[in-house]
Amino acid sequence: MKSDKIILVTNDDGISAKGILFLSKLASEFGEVWVVAPDRPRSGSGHAITLCDPLRTERTHFHQIENEYTCSGTPADCVKLAVNKYLPRKPDLLLSGVNHGHNLSINVLYSGTMSAVLEGALSKIPSIGFSFFDHNSNADFSPCTEIISSILSSVLDFSGEHPLCLNVNIPKVQPGRIPKLKVCRAARGNWIEEFDGRNDPSGKPYYWLAGNFVNFEEGNSETDLYHFERGFATIVPIDYDLTDHAKLNDVKNLFP
Repeated sequence: MKSDKIILVTNDDGISAKGILFLSKLASEFGEVWVVAPDRPRSGSGHAITLCDPLRTERTHFHQIENEYTCSGTPADCVKLAVNKYLPRKPDLLLSGVNHGHNLSINVLYSGTMSAVLEGALSKIPSIGFSFFDHNSNADFSPCTEIISSILSSVLDFSGEHPLCLNVNIPKVQPGRIPKLKVCRAARGNWIEEFDGRNDPSGKPYYWLAGNFVNFEEGNSETDLYHFERGFATIVPIDYDLTDHAKLNDVKNLFP
């Protein structure tokens, strides 16, 4: 018997990316899938939304399901448009991904994949972002099947007071091996940026962003980077509340 659950699927790699094709097919085993995704890659777009240009959509057939659309905007735009315009009701679950590459540590702030998840959480929708550490456009996502299916079952059965919002990162493993899951927190780290400056044919300067990631908590067994580097798939519960609660009293005392 087909589930009456409605599952919204989006991403930041674009509607034709292999990762979202894999995820939408897997999600169809758990309910009625609606796909609303960017019409082109939107990696690194963060939680940007479109304000000064119209949003354009088009019905597509990449996923071979009845309800799928491309959107000219960002992943956050896709969620807003889907929930407010296309879906018959608020979805029971929002899925974003599967992203080509990981979204560990501070990368959540820059990730279009995870911004779609946070947008779902703002509407009190249980939301999960999935990332697989393989940047190849033709990546084999089959090692993710058992992990994602298990997580979907658990989250759909969850009846806690607050809807879950999860960041799931899956390492690339040897064929036939299934990574174990580890619930942990995000590591503290940051990118040390470099800008590669060049000149175009007319002599005007332009720049390519480059740099290296630095883990400020190397060796800390509480973090996602620690366990991911050791072959675990990590689950980090996240939230859109950016309040620094640890410093709240200090700031109150500073400005009584």
